[in-house]
Amino acid sequence: MTDGPRLRGNASADGDTLSSESTKEDSGRVALKKEIGLVSACGIIVGNIIGSGIFVSPKGVLENASSVGLALIVWIVTGVITAIGALCYAELGVTIPKSGGDYSYVKDIFGGLAGFLRLWIAVLVIYPTNQAVIALTFSNYILQPLFPSCFPPENGLRLLAAVCLLLLTWVNCTSVRWATRVQDVFTTGKLLALGLIIIMGFVQICKGEYYWLEPAHAFETFQPYDIGQIALSFLQGSFAYGGWNFLNYVTEELVDPYKNLPRAIFISIPLVTFVYVFANIAYVTAMSPQELLASNAVAVTFGEKLLGVMSWIMPISVALSTFGGVNGSLFTSSRLFFAGAREGHLPRLLAMIHVKRCTPIPALLFTCISTLLMLCTSDMYTLINYVGFINYLFYGVTVAGQIVLRIKQPDLYRPIKVSLVWPVIYLLFWAFLLIFSLYSEPVVCGLGMAIMLTGVPVYFLGVYWDNKPQCFNTFIGKMTHVCQKFCVVVYPDMGESRNVGNQGTE
Repeated sequence: MTDGPRLRGNASADGDTLSSESTKEDSGRVALKKEIGLVSACGIIVGNIIGSGIFVSPKGVLENASSVGLALIVWIVTGVITAIGALCYAELGVTIPKSGGDYSYVKDIFGGLAGFLRLWIAVLVIYPTNQAVIALTFSNYILQPLFPSCFPPENGLRLLAAVCLLLLTWVNCTSVRWATRVQDVFTTGKLLALGLIIIMGFVQICKGEYYWLEPAHAFETFQPYDIGQIALSFLQGSFAYGGWNFLNYVTEELVDPYKNLPRAIFISIPLVTFVYVFANIAYVTAMSPQELLASNAVAVTFGEKLLGVMSWIMPISVALSTFGGVNGSLFTSSRLFFAGAREGHLPRLLAMIHVKRCTPIPALLFTCISTLLMLCTSDMYTLINYVGFINYLFYGVTVAGQIVLRIKQPDLYRPIKVSLVWPVIYLLFWAFLLIFSLYSEPVVCGLGMAIMLTGVPVYFLGVYWDNKPQCFNTFIGKMTHVCQKFCVVVYPDMGESRNVGNQGTE
């Protein structure tokens, strides 16, 4: 995967020249542009965390918490833990200011194999399946009004999901600014919809509809408390905040990352926690716990109860939310694959950008195609269950890496330096959830580990083995050259940022 010359500026694989006169006129080089400001950075975090879950099915937390009061505590605590994890990532993001997020941090701190396994599980399963599921949710809510008495046809759902993916891939390939504007607009839309839910909840409280919020009733159990189920409730709450680390994937495209990365985190995580907690409070002002647990689309049921003829707003809000979620996931996942290719862990074509638009077109096409392939399988949800454990595992490994880096390189320049109390608190909570996951679902966790470990032979054959046959190198070089000409891309000139923070071992 590392064979052949790497391209910089405007040189192609065989020494041909591709024009780059229109790019980066201020510096005369082809490179990723810093076009993500503070508002767009907040949009990426909020837009990726808030998908369809808070609209469709927040009942998982409630079901396992066994009472409304404990469920609200779970939402608050998991929000606080997420903020602590994001704070740790903020330090890592400005200490190792490279795109790629936890992949780049794990690779630099723990070495090439550890980083590759993080990348492998993301490339193979996590991003393609998540994007496919979100796109299918979007198409389901768009088509549902056309099929009021039955489920939309399977092929129709998949076709519309594919159209959604292709459209948003085109937008991302065309312009970083367009992609961030789409993210800003749809994030604003979903926040307005959730704001409507929260306002309606306050109206209900003012009307005296707060039976399930009174302490005497809030902790009234509909099933006995069980420590295992409570732990599962925390686990599901933590997964609901998934996406909080996505801004770290695009660090190199942030305007003034040393200021805007932590600022975006400090704004976005408390905002999401507020929205999650008060949306759940609003739901229980209109529905009993039993009604909430019986609903497959809580926001839709909520709208039907309180909005009357305007109840169509809720399914439209879910569709808009998922559309923005697909856009945010495409944007960030392509940067992860771009970063992996630049480090030699994926085919180097994926590390090239368009000579005029400065967008990572090959990486975007790669993540789009892999997601389209996932739409053809019926095992997406099973795969997500298998690798969800691994995804959470690497969050802890990354935060542990922050402590390791402090010990190994205590004098390394850190624009942000948080107390080590915070990563320790995060790791204690993380270990609690991880141990419980292994105890309650050993087969699922074991299969997830097995899927991840399939990356070990791939690493040694594709990355570690330098002396590959010449015929293989020639074939890869020619294929890269053909694809490079087709996409009109070159390897970017990273300037000095290429080596910043690269203190780890290979």
